Amino acid sequence: MVKKLSFVVCLLFFGVLLPAQQLTRFAVVDLSRVYMSFLRDSRAVRDWEDASAQVQREVDRRNSEIQELQSRKVNAELQGNEDRALDLETQIYRRTEALREYYQVKIAELEDRKRRLSQSDSFLEQVYDEIRFIAESEGYSTVLSLKENSSILWYSPTVDITDKLIQNLIAKAGR
Repeated sequence: MVKKLSFVVCLLFFGVLLPAQQLTRFAVVDLSRVYMSFLRDSRAVRDWEDASAQVQREVDRRNSEIQELQSRKVNAELQGNEDRALDLETQIYRRTEALREYYQVKIAELEDRKRRLSQSDSFLEQVYDEIRFIAESEGYSTVLSLKENSSILWYSPTVDITDKLIQNLIAKAGR
């Protein structure tokens, strides 16, 4: 009788403690990569990519102009034309500052367009539904966004479900 009672107590003890020791599993997702991968064929993404390429072309053009001015400045200095060299130095400074300002403004605009693109309500809902499905089916209790959560210092690539999420979304879209 005592053995049966102690056996029942042990079963109850382990039955209560074992579920309490369940490990919390985390996963991470790079949402910006998901949006850009899945929406790559959309007109809005193509427009964003075109705008990004146009900004890069303009930056390259302005950089070439600055390099040309620097070359002319070096030639003026070698020829002993200090006034011309000083004038070119001023032009280089102004154009460099203009380029820096242009770049900052355009990058901010592109990032804003990318953010708006990635926050499409219907697509966002589809992404979150798929994240929920993957998390529940693979036993993750929490899924963190890599880009939006700067407190992630390290993670194992085995918990990155970005590729799986992209594959599932593409499969559901019938591509």
